[in-house]
Amino acid sequence: MPLPDHFLWGGAVAANQVEGAWREDGRGPAVSDVAAYKPHLSPTEYAAFHTWTRESVEKAIADTDDSRYPKRRGIDFYHRYPEDLALFAEMGFRTLRVSIPWTRLFPTGEETEPLRAGIDHYRAMFREMRRLGIEPLVTLSHYDPPLHLALKNNCWVERSTIELFERFARVCFSEFGEYVKLWLTFNEIDGILRHPFTSGGIIPDTVEGSLDQACYTALHHQFVAGARVTALLRELVPDARMGCMLTMLLTYPNTCRPEDVAATQLKERLLYLCTDVQAGGAYPRLALRALERQGVTVPFQDGDEELLAAHTADFISFSYYNSSTESVSPDAERTPGNTILGVKNPYLDSTEWGWQIDPVGLRIALISLYDRYGLPLFIVENGLGMRDELTADGKVHDPYRIEYFRAHFAQMIQAVDEGVDLMGYTSWAPIDLISSSTSQMSKRYGFIYVDQDDEGNGSLNRYRKDSFDWYRKVIATNGTDLS
Repeated sequence: MPLPDHFLWGGAVAANQVEGAWREDGRGPAVSDVAAYKPHLSPTEYAAFHTWTRESVEKAIADTDDSRYPKRRGIDFYHRYPEDLALFAEMGFRTLRVSIPWTRLFPTGEETEPLRAGIDHYRAMFREMRRLGIEPLVTLSHYDPPLHLALKNNCWVERSTIELFERFARVCFSEFGEYVKLWLTFNEIDGILRHPFTSGGIIPDTVEGSLDQACYTALHHQFVAGARVTALLRELVPDARMGCMLTMLLTYPNTCRPEDVAATQLKERLLYLCTDVQAGGAYPRLALRALERQGVTVPFQDGDEELLAAHTADFISFSYYNSSTESVSPDAERTPGNTILGVKNPYLDSTEWGWQIDPVGLRIALISLYDRYGLPLFIVENGLGMRDELTADGKVHDPYRIEYFRAHFAQMIQAVDEGVDLMGYTSWAPIDLISSSTSQMSKRYGFIYVDQDDEGNGSLNRYRKDSFDWYRKVIATNGTDLS
C-alpha cells in the first residue's frame, strides 16, 4: 500500500539550534544559551553531561565569549530563513517543523505584553512558508525555557509557570493561527526526567527535597499546561490540531532472562506514562504505583484530572533515532543514544557517537504506538549524525545518510501497509545545525551542508549534499522510489 497522497514529507529544526541572534530584537536568555561546546564525551561523561549547578549556570551566562556556546550563534537561521526555506521548497517539502522561543516574545517569561519584533519576525516567516507551499508544524516548547524562570524558581517546578506559558501560547495562537494549523506542546516531554535543566529549567542543586519529586512535579505541571493550551487552541483556532511528542526510546530485553524482561517492562511503562496522560487523559494505575514506590507524589489539584481527560492530543508525534536494550547485569556494556545510556545491542551497527542504527525498530515503534493509542502518528524527528566532508568543488558525498533513510523509509512504509495511520515524516534535520547534546557542529544531520566548524569559523554558505537530490526524488514519488 503506498503512502497517502496527503502525506506530509519535510524536515524538523529547533530554534535554539539554528536561529542564533540570541541578543537581537529584545530576546531574553534561555537555558540553551548556557550550553557549552563539549565534544568527545565518553559514556561516563555523557551520563553526567546534563548535570547543572546554579554556579555553573551563572558562570556561563556571565561569559561573554559566545564562541564557547554554539547555540547562541546557531546557523543564523534567524536572518537566513528565506534562503533556507527556498532550499527546502526545492526539495519539495510539504511541511517544516520549527519552534518559537518563549523568550523571543516574553524575554523573562513574566512580561504581560509580548515583543512586537518577535511577533513580526514569525509572522513573516510563516507567510513565506505558506507562499512556498510548506505547512508549518510548530512546537511551543523545544528545550528553551526562560533562563530567568530557571534561576528564579526552577521554572516548571512552580505551578505558576502554567499561567505564564498559557499567556505565551495565547499570543502564538492569536498572532500565528491563520498560518499554523499543526502544533505540538512540548518537545520530548519525557526528557525532563533525564535532563531536567534543558527541558524544564530545573537546576538540581537548588531543588528542595528529592530531584525525582521535582522532576515529576514539573512534568505534571507541563501535562496541565499542555491540556490548557490545547483547550485554548480549540477555542481560538478551531481548524487547528494539537499533538503531543514522545522520545521513542525503544528498548528490547538484552536477553530472555526474566529479570531483563521485567526491567524492560518497567522502563517502557514509565516511558509511555507521558503519552498515556496526554493522549489517554489519565495517569495509569501501574505507573502511579511505580511512582509511589519511588517516593514520588503527583501534585494533583482540584480540576486537574478532569482537565487532562477533557483535552487530550489530536495526534501523537515522536522522535526515533536508535534503540537499545535493558539488562539487570552490572557488567552490561552501555552505549549512548538520544539523551540516554542503554545496553549495547550486538546485532546493530553504531555511529561514531555510539547511537545504534535500527531501521526495523522504527516499524516496531510505529506499530506499538498505534496499537496502544489508535491515534494518528507523526514521525517528527529521525536522522543520522555523521562527519561530512565538503570537497573543493562544493560537493558532499553522503551515501551513508541515503542508506540510513532508505532503510528507515522502507520500514515506515511497511508499517503503513500494516495499517498504521501516519500523518507525515520530518527528518532531523534537513540542514546542518548545532547538536543538542554536545553543541557540536561537526555532528552533521542535514541534506544541506553549512560551512561552519565547531568553533564557529566558516562562511555559513549552504551546499546541497548528494542526499539532497535523493530526498527530493523520494518526496516527488511519495516514497515509491527509494533507489
